[in-house]
Amino acid sequence: MAYSTKQYHAVLGALEADPHAAMTAAELAEALRRSGCPVGLATIYRQLEKLESAGCIHKIPTEEGALYQYCPHQGGEHDCFLLRCECCSRIVHLDCGHLEELCRHLEHTHRFRIDPRRTVLTGRCDRCAGKEAACD
Repeated sequence: MAYSTKQYHAVLGALEADPHAAMTAAELAEALRRSGCPVGLATIYRQLEKLESAGCIHKIPTEEGALYQYCPHQGGEHDCFLLRCECCSRIVHLDCGHLEELCRHLEHTHRFRIDPRRTVLTGRCDRCAGKEAACD
């Protein structure tokens, strides 16, 4: 494992504390400040890069900027994918072997490699799928 600092563990701990939340770097800085462990924004970005490289978190690109979320499947048999609800914006980790089959098919048949850690599938979650009203 790479050299880790107090700030590295603070950032990881803040994301790990709410594994279902996806946060911006600014939201993370505010959460750390409120918990009594202020960390500068530049340091947070450096730590987020290290955590993403280590497979501890996901970086989720959005139109507004990146979100970061703890990955509960690190060190697993295969990489997880992310499912993002276009209605409520909830992000769910999916650890499914069937998607591994799809990745192998795309690689062998179409000569295209998917990076599961950077793949976000967008649709509607079970909570929003049954709602008649349009997403806002």
